[in-house]
Amino acid sequence: MLLLLLGIVLLHIAALVLLFVSTIVSTWVETSGSSADLWLNCSTTNGGSHCDPANTSEWIQAVQATMILSVVFSVISLFLFFCQLFTLQKGGRFFLTGIFQILASLFVMSGATIYTVKNADWVPESASYGYAYILAWVAFPLALISGCIYVILRKRE
Repeated sequence: MLLLLLGIVLLHIAALVLLFVSTIVSTWVETSGSSADLWLNCSTTNGGSHCDPANTSEWIQAVQATMILSVVFSVISLFLFFCQLFTLQKGGRFFLTGIFQILASLFVMSGATIYTVKNADWVPESASYGYAYILAWVAFPLALISGCIYVILRKRE
């Protein structure tokens, strides 16, 4: 049982780290001389770097909000897991923890989906998705799986 709990916590922390990195790092879209993320659009010319704030349209703000909410819900879920670990009665399920983690996964999926659909409006075709964008998509199934495991898991002595 201890190994199972350790594995679930490690899976949860892995998803949380991926959510943090994908939200903060500035490589959601890359071209040969520039990169863009949720917060800044940076370009490199003549050895110098120049960054402008990201587009202020509604869709990028929705992506920013959903990514932040996914991080917040995942942190709350981890906190709830540790609280429930010591207060939940024997045989009880970690429903609250699982629900918050599943919500975190749905928020990251929503943010990445909005970004996928709407970035074609302003990103040139020569651009490619950066690793932060890919990490967001990888965090989605990890958070969903850990949330489902929390819902199924029962506390034992």
